[in-house]
Amino acid sequence: MAEQSHEDLVLDLARQSFAFDATASDPERNCWMVVHRHAHGVLPSEYDIREVPEDLYLEVLEQRRRLGAAD
Repeated sequence: MAEQSHEDLVLDLARQSFAFDATASDPERNCWMVVHRHAHGVLPSEYDIREVPEDLYLEVLEQRRRLGAAD
């Protein structure tokens, strides 16, 4: 299987972040959650303080904003 390009990864994660809107419509939180899951393989627990790649998080958040503006 071909490796996903960085741009495709960002778009995929941004799209995944919308799935969390049912629990909290907070784009920053929801993007952080999908980047955390991508980086660590699991969603964060209540006391999870592991870092996420900040550059990736910011790219995903910006892409999500673009997707939301397109609606």
